[in-house]
Amino acid sequence: MLVHSRTGRWTAWSLFAVLSVPLFALPLLVILAASFSTHWSGALPSGPTTAHYAAAVRGESLQALTTSLVTAVTASVVALTVGTWAALAAAALGKKGKRALDALFMLPVAVPSVVVGLAVLVAFSQPPVLLNGTRWIVILAHTVLVTAFAHQSVSAALRRLDPMYEQAAASLGARPSYVLLRVKLPLLLPSLTAAAGLCFALSMGELGATMMLYPPDWMPLPVLVFTATDRGSLFTGSALAVVLMAATLLVLLTVSRIRTKAPYR
Repeated sequence: MLVHSRTGRWTAWSLFAVLSVPLFALPLLVILAASFSTHWSGALPSGPTTAHYAAAVRGESLQALTTSLVTAVTASVVALTVGTWAALAAAALGKKGKRALDALFMLPVAVPSVVVGLAVLVAFSQPPVLLNGTRWIVILAHTVLVTAFAHQSVSAALRRLDPMYEQAAASLGARPSYVLLRVKLPLLLPSLTAAAGLCFALSMGELGATMMLYPPDWMPLPVLVFTATDRGSLFTGSALAVVLMAATLLVLLTVSRIRTKAPYR
């Protein structure tokens, strides 16, 4: 920390706790408490029960969780592939070309996600590419929304990458494909795993565009959380939200572990 005195450190930590706990931790703790409750008692939920979780891990809820995981993993893999390719291509372009490519990828996140959902719905509801009513339109929308983050993360990593590694490999006779696969991409692996985790988390929580696109047989878990709370089933929706958070955190911890080990490979 920049504060060196003990009193200053305690003051900084106290200020951080006062600001962060009510804004970030307390709402999540209330959701966690509500997921184990049956009714409200004053300002807090009460009536301990685990019945909501019994329903949250089977039937429609389990299918929705599986749908979210498949959608998020697929969208993240495609977004990471496209974003990495675009970042590598942009590194070889001039400033104007790079700015144009950056603007193209950032456009979907510069507008509300419902606008992206509407655009995808209009664009792919007619032949020759008819995706409306299928799972692929949801996956496509998620991919469009998260690719910008993969592109920006890899682009930032490329700017920090020392070109001497590539030059040394090339001077030893390595072909460009070998330099890319065995030198550049391994050095970018920590940034690639971080981008993958970010894309996955954003896809798991995406609701705006998904509400406009999902077919009845491909309902992600955030939609089920929304519909449960919209019907007044607040405690069931809280349990579903906790399951969503737990699944997302589990995957992110796995990705973080891979990222931690990546520099040593």
